[in-house]
Amino acid sequence: MQLTTVRMPVESGQVFSRGFLLMGIEAAMDFDARGRGASDTQARDKETGERVWVVSGIDMDLMYDPEDAQQGGFFRRSAEVKVRVVSNTRPVPPPAQVPGFGPVVEFVGLTLTPYADTTRCVGPRDGRPHRCGARQAFSLRATGIRPFSGEVATGA
Repeated sequence: MQLTTVRMPVESGQVFSRGFLLMGIEAAMDFDARGRGASDTQARDKETGERVWVVSGIDMDLMYDPEDAQQGGFFRRSAEVKVRVVSNTRPVPPPAQVPGFGPVVEFVGLTLTPYADTTRCVGPRDGRPHRCGARQAFSLRATGIRPFSGEVATGA
């Protein structure tokens, strides 16, 4: 039985309602090709064959949440996020809105893929029982980037 990957299309504003502060773009590495000594080790999308780029940045939603600050919630998840962009050419970031910082962008053709993250799962050892720290996670994939429209999405 072959499992199918579910890619759910979402609007960029649903995931990054205050935008995404772009920090860098680099080619995704295909470690299998690298191990074979191939000259081109950039990852390719399995469906389209196009190159994959990793866009790293900060989810502006997590930078500041007034309700969280009032409740003393200083221990929250990291605001750093990586989104894979599938494109034959390296995505070109728009100019920065504030000098000295990266541009705030939104994604075109954004999809969300859920998966089970089992990296925190510890099997039985030394007489201790299995301790499962698995969690639901998701990966993000897009087809491009553009300047943030400035429209902050509101939750219903």
